[in-house]
Amino acid sequence: MKTILKYIVLPLVLLLFGTAQTKAEFRYAVTAGAGISTLDFKQDLFKVSGIAGPQLGVQGELMFPGIGLGIDVAAYYAMLGAKCDLGSRKIWAVDGYGNENIFLHTLEIPLNLKFKWTRMNGFEDYLAPMVFGGPVFNFNIAHSGCKAMEYPFGSIGLRAGVGVEIFKKWQVSGSYTWGMTYATKAVKLDNMSARNRYWSIRVAYYFK
Repeated sequence: MKTILKYIVLPLVLLLFGTAQTKAEFRYAVTAGAGISTLDFKQDLFKVSGIAGPQLGVQGELMFPGIGLGIDVAAYYAMLGAKCDLGSRKIWAVDGYGNENIFLHTLEIPLNLKFKWTRMNGFEDYLAPMVFGGPVFNFNIAHSGCKAMEYPFGSIGLRAGVGVEIFKKWQVSGSYTWGMTYATKAVKLDNMSARNRYWSIRVAYYFK
């Protein structure tokens, strides 16, 4: 976590404060999408299958005119997790567990550095490609109640994505997030924790 703060979060925050001396443009959007997530356990003890879940929220974008560089920050509800075949192992089968859906209902706050191609002789008014990436902070607000697992307050991940802006109003993006800290861990085993891994596809509409 200290590495993430030092090399990613701190430069983004400094860039944000530096906009006080520029003519940066801020706007906000509503966004909706879906994700396919799984849990990457330290030990391969049972079958883990991905699940799909909704992602809804709001986001803001702060861009520097002319250079296409900026920051976006958001707050989403995202349903993450996986289907885990706990019943295939006696340690959980004796407690009555089977093929369990482990859902994590999270408040997701990403902080992305974004680059948008804005110098295309006016074509960017219709279609502008973009790339983005940065840290993601997930806060667990609820879960599916599988008592074979423990659930921390939250987790941290890193995200990379691509997208396109259409008519300066719509943004369609896809991204992948690597969990850097554990999102859940087994109650009975000491070294059996899992990190989030998930794909996201979102559509955002900007009001300005």
